[in-house]
Amino acid sequence: MKNNSAQYIRSESILLITAVIWGFAFVAQRAGMEYIGPFTYNGIRFALGTLVLFPVMYWRNKVKNRTDNITSAPKPITFWLAGIISGIVLFGGASLQQVGITQTTAGKAGFITGLYVIIVPIIGIFKQQRAGKSLWAGALLAIIGMYLLSITGNFELSNGDFLVFLSAFLWAVHVQVIDHFSGCVDVLKLAALQFSICSIASICVALITETITLRSIVQASVPILYGGILSVGIAYTLQVVAQQKAHPSHAAIILSLETVFAALGGWLMLDENLSARALAGCALMLAGMLIAQIYKTKVT
Repeated sequence: MKNNSAQYIRSESILLITAVIWGFAFVAQRAGMEYIGPFTYNGIRFALGTLVLFPVMYWRNKVKNRTDNITSAPKPITFWLAGIISGIVLFGGASLQQVGITQTTAGKAGFITGLYVIIVPIIGIFKQQRAGKSLWAGALLAIIGMYLLSITGNFELSNGDFLVFLSAFLWAVHVQVIDHFSGCVDVLKLAALQFSICSIASICVALITETITLRSIVQASVPILYGGILSVGIAYTLQVVAQQKAHPSHAAIILSLETVFAALGGWLMLDENLSARALAGCALMLAGMLIAQIYKTKVT
């Protein structure tokens, strides 16, 4: 029992670190879009994320005398199928969000993206994943908090809002896909394969729809490096590793805190002020995460 508790704490701490990295990535995404298109940005950053994993996998293979990340009785699905499915879902979610951000405000995009906190447990119902009352209460508090944090004035659904709304569904699907596959295959290899697929698909679309120049890439180098090395290479991999032990709905609530850290990043780096309403939203989101932890589910 103590080991299980320690594993939950470790996994959810890793997810919190992931949320911090993703939150500050909103600043990088906004800055990068001033120089290059969304598909170019995603294509390069996911390629960098893939490269980051190579030395990690090499080091692990040198000391490999363990099979922690592969179950003794794998599910009837191949590694390639797992990577292709997760890669396609990742490409869809990242593309819709990145394109949507260029057509709406960062606040609305953050709130709408965070709706996957509610979508994840709804999808889980169809997989016989039980969701306790405290978890639902935590998710609802997180949604209210994101609303207070991100939305000001009248809420109107623009084209960008709609694209980000569609991406929220795909992020929810991605959380469930990773939860399903992470116990079946090597998690680092799964991460590398899904990043590669997302990168290749993004670059193919960019070559058709965007103008790519070396100068624009150099101008966007700092946002690209942050997005590739930290947001993709490190954070997405931490998500895959942590979800081996974390309940998917818990994972979604903790990861939703990226909205809080996005606001903090804007305040620290872009001189954006946090109003009393925004601070209240941050507090509600943190409360939602804590309340959700009352409900513990054994991962099967």
